[in-house]
Amino acid sequence: MLHTLKAFWKRPTTIIGLVTAVMFQIIFAIVWMTAYDGATEADRLKQLKVGIVVSDQTAGREIADKLAKELPVGTRLVASGAEAEQLLNERKLQMVITIPGNFSDSLKEPQRAAVIRYSINESNPALTANLMNSIAAKTTATANKEAVARGLKAAFVQGNLPAAAAEPLSERITSEFVNVNEIHGMNNQMAPMMLLLASYVGTMIMSMNIAQSSMALTAAGMGRWKLFAARNTINVFAAVFVSLIGATLLMLLGGQVKHGFLLMWGFQSLFVLSFILLSQFCLILFGMGGMLMNILLLSIQLVTSGAMLPRELLSTFYHRLGGALPASYAVEGSMDILFGGSGAGAASLILLLFIVLTAGLSGLVTGLRKGRTQPVVQKSGEPQPIS
Repeated sequence: MLHTLKAFWKRPTTIIGLVTAVMFQIIFAIVWMTAYDGATEADRLKQLKVGIVVSDQTAGREIADKLAKELPVGTRLVASGAEAEQLLNERKLQMVITIPGNFSDSLKEPQRAAVIRYSINESNPALTANLMNSIAAKTTATANKEAVARGLKAAFVQGNLPAAAAEPLSERITSEFVNVNEIHGMNNQMAPMMLLLASYVGTMIMSMNIAQSSMALTAAGMGRWKLFAARNTINVFAAVFVSLIGATLLMLLGGQVKHGFLLMWGFQSLFVLSFILLSQFCLILFGMGGMLMNILLLSIQLVTSGAMLPRELLSTFYHRLGGALPASYAVEGSMDILFGGSGAGAASLILLLFIVLTAGLSGLVTGLRKGRTQPVVQKSGEPQPIS
């Protein structure tokens, strides 16, 4: 037993495995604890935007002004319902509050209830919808208080009725919810996160093993450009094939895919290829030390992608960092295709830019390394795959 343990510790792969496990702990702890620090503080919540459409210029304008002061999120007056719906669909607004044109008239008639309409885009992180529902309840309560203070009690006083009789009417304002791009079930809510995690971790491990194969073939005398071309041919094939499996399973297991299988497959192929080429670039640039860079990129992209937490709640540093990495566009486009939204066209173009950029940088590094000593392959045979 002792002899076997010594033999294990003499193998570089044993040390690498232990170091990798330790680095996962260190990197994830640092990134996640710093990224989520203060995410729900007041100044961060102000980054979430609620649009207010005021069709009633009598009581509606005063209520809108009061909401702007009291709500914990940022507010924005929108001129029309159509414009508000477009901004909501593009995720530039997290909710739209509509005060209809008959709002004041409804308050004056005891037989009618005044309604405030709340439109929430569910094609967002789950936390966003939860926050917006909580804010909607606060909004209705605020509007009720404002309506009573403004007119109801005055009306009773003018009629020589006790002001206390107005209290039951203080809850006459009701809420009406319109859920845009509805998500059916927690399994579908978590689908963008699942696609991101499975795609990046899987391609990261694949790139590590292909890098080891490339080292062995280099030692056998194969030219670097032939290897580079072969690696990227495999990368394209792997992106299409892996995405086919992922999209098929998503459909077979009851996943919600609003815009169809083919679009989901094509878009997933794009972001999987961007993940492969990014992880490959780290390995080409740093050798097997690029493993640590890939672990760091995995942790950062899980935090900044917007799959779990709205990116608006992150610090400026992490928000901008997320915008410079492909995962946030993968999640944004996936939400549009799975649940509905403004479309994945813009996200697809940015992912294509990532693909061209990382492939070009990998080719540049490969060309600049002409004449450098290649990594040494273990004498005992083929390098052990990393899994």
